[in-house]
Formats: sequence, C-alpha cells, structure tokens
Amino acid sequence: MIYLLEDDDSIRDFVIYTLVSQGMEARGFDRPSAFWAGMEESVPSLVLLDIMLPEEDGMSVLKKLRENPHTRKMPVIMLTAKSTEYDKVMGLDAGADDYIAKPFGMMELLSRIRALLRRTEAEDGVYRCGELTVDPGRHTVTVAGQSVALTQKEFEVLCLLLKNRGQVLSREQLIENVWGYAFTGESRTVDVHVRTLRQKLGTAGAYVETVRGYGYKISGE
Repeated sequence: MIYLLEDDDSIRDFVIYTLVSQGMEARGFDRPSAFWAGMEESVPSLVLLDIMLPEEDGMSVLKKLRENPHTRKMPVIMLTAKSTEYDKVMGLDAGADDYIAKPFGMMELLSRIRALLRRTEAEDGVYRCGELTVDPGRHTVTVAGQSVALTQKEFEVLCLLLKNRGQVLSREQLIENVWGYAFTGESRTVDVHVRTLRQKLGTAGAYVETVRGYGYKISGE
C-alpha cells in the first residue's frame, strides 16, 4: 500500500489513478489529519509526501514519521514545488529517501517508487508486494495492515515465491525447497497449500499466479 499526502486534488487524483492502473494499492489524503487517521488503520509500504500542506507542513509530518519507531524506516518520497538544491538537501537531511520536484513525469515517479521499494526490501529483508508485507525475521504476514496466520509450509512457500519474484517456480522446485525431498510426480501437496494460502491472504491471494502446467509465481510489480 502506498499513501499520498497531497492537497492539490488534480495531482492527487492523477497520481492515485496511475498507481492503481499499474497494479499498486494506493490511497490519497488531502490533509495531515486524514493521513494520520489512515495511519491508525494500516501502515503503508511507502509514503509520497508534499511539503506545502494545510494544518502542518510536510517537513513536520516527516519528522513525526521518523520519530515513531514503527515508521522510522518507512520509505518516504517528497513531492514538492520547491526545487532548489537547498530545499532538496533540507528534505533529504530531514529523513526523506528521495525527492521529486513538481512538475514531474509519472514514468519517473513510478521508476523512483519501484527502485526505492526494491532497495528497502533488500536492506531490511522484508518482502512487500502491493498490500502484502512479509517479514521472515519476525515470521509475520500482514495484508493491508491486518495480521494473517499461516502454517509453516504456507509461510515458506510464500517467502520462496517472493524471494524469486517475477520468476516461475515449478512444482518440483517448490517441493524440493520447501519440503526437502525429490519430486516423485505427486504435485497435489503444492496445489493444496497454494489454494489455502490464497484463501488466507484474501485480496492479496491474487498475487500468487498459476502458470498452467508448470507452477506458480508472484509478479515482479
């Protein structure tokens, strides 16, 4: 899930529309009070943050995010009309991960978002895909901020697919890596576990795609 805090209705609506059209989960907020209410409901994977806002400016919002241990490492991209080198340095020094000056191109924004999510995933070992977040270290799975309970094998299948995101894993590969024995021609075990995994993941279950006659994958987006 990506949150956008932007008071300009046209920019906010266009960015959210583009993100959703690219298969991403996204929510827009027109003022900090609505943003903080959204944060109480669920914590996003990334925040797009304008600087010039009503109620409090983006720098103040960023400072609060960095002071909270639950959001301290959350990726934040600043979106602002201020484009001087000094403004960029101020934003980055305040804890922003990236900075894009308005007006910006949507292809560039999408590229920056994807690059930052990949880098964050590699640094903290947490897998993020749309509204799905999996933390192997803590052995936790959340969908749109809600905890999901999986069996050990379901968890291992999910982690293996996320680790190899964008690649198709055959049933043989899944059995060998998760169950630890050579494939003997019986793949029903994998299919049953994937079916229950999808059910438990709810809306995020659609991320696990079937490649007919071969195996499964989670797309690279």
